[in-house]
Amino acid sequence: MQHHDEELMAKKTKPKKSTKRVTSSPKESKIMQLELSPIHLLHRAGQCAGDVFQSEMRTEDLTPRQYAVLVAVAENEGLSQTNLVDMTGIDRSTLADIIRRMLKKGLVQRRRTKEDARAYAVKLTEEGRRMLHAAEPMAKKVDAKILEALPAPQRERFLSDLNMIVDALGKLEEAVEPQVQAKAKPGARRKT
Repeated sequence: MQHHDEELMAKKTKPKKSTKRVTSSPKESKIMQLELSPIHLLHRAGQCAGDVFQSEMRTEDLTPRQYAVLVAVAENEGLSQTNLVDMTGIDRSTLADIIRRMLKKGLVQRRRTKEDARAYAVKLTEEGRRMLHAAEPMAKKVDAKILEALPAPQRERFLSDLNMIVDALGKLEEAVEPQVQAKAKPGARRKT
């Protein structure tokens, strides 16, 4: 619920895009820097895509990340939460929160794994399967709407480029993570 409230608050505080440009002020140059910032633009695109997803899923109480978890679990019944982190790219603490919310909704069930009593295996419930089945056509519609923002010849390249960015940054993060852990103080909590 907290994540949903934060999303609603972000929607309410989004700056309106101005069609009028004045290029002489120093403030404008900072705004132009944002318009050329990949991290800012990816975040904004993610917000817009999330808005489209929420508008299409109005009959289902489902977030884009919950949908991703449903898809991943449906394809890999009994997957551990650690494996779900790797498969979806959702960080460990956020995934744990998503699983807790999905447990309350009756979409998933979890049990301790036989291999590791500390790990949980996650499975879909019948309600989870029903929700996934209902959400799939809407999710495809959302994907199509998002891609329609680009000319048809650019769509495949756009998806390829996004995957390349995710792969490259994932490898960069993997290379940096051991260095971060080595610098962390003993007993310090790792940021996820």
